[in-house]
Amino acid sequence: MTRKQRRMTILGVGLACLAVATALVLTALSDKVTFFYSPSDLAADEAGHNARIRLGGMVEEGSVVKEGDGITTAFVITDFVEAVPVRYTGVLPDLFREGQGIIATGSMDGGTFIAEEVLAKHDETYMPPEVADALKAAGKWQMGDQP
Repeated sequence: MTRKQRRMTILGVGLACLAVATALVLTALSDKVTFFYSPSDLAADEAGHNARIRLGGMVEEGSVVKEGDGITTAFVITDFVEAVPVRYTGVLPDLFREGQGIIATGSMDGGTFIAEEVLAKHDETYMPPEVADALKAAGKWQMGDQP
């Protein structure tokens, strides 16, 4: 084998190893990917059968109900077109309130979204980009100059 052939063989084996490593990493991460959906996406069944998703929208006015155990909260997330009932067991963020944009991570159980984590916006001007895009698509964006 000449030097050139040996160098090309080593390069080919190195590229093959890199391709296998990349495929293994992507396969391992595919189970951990969480997709974002709006209530309209869920109503259109675009979420498919994903086990874990992120649901974003606005907390519907008058929908927050604390249950008797003191740590379970039921509320409705809306994008002003569709609405999805949500149940969350745990301590809600201090900034959580009706009429505010949130993102909840969890899964669908029948017609109710069971949230494992709830994130609220951190100040008066911030809106999670996914929620803002969903509201813009629904024609309900009202945040002035913010992109």
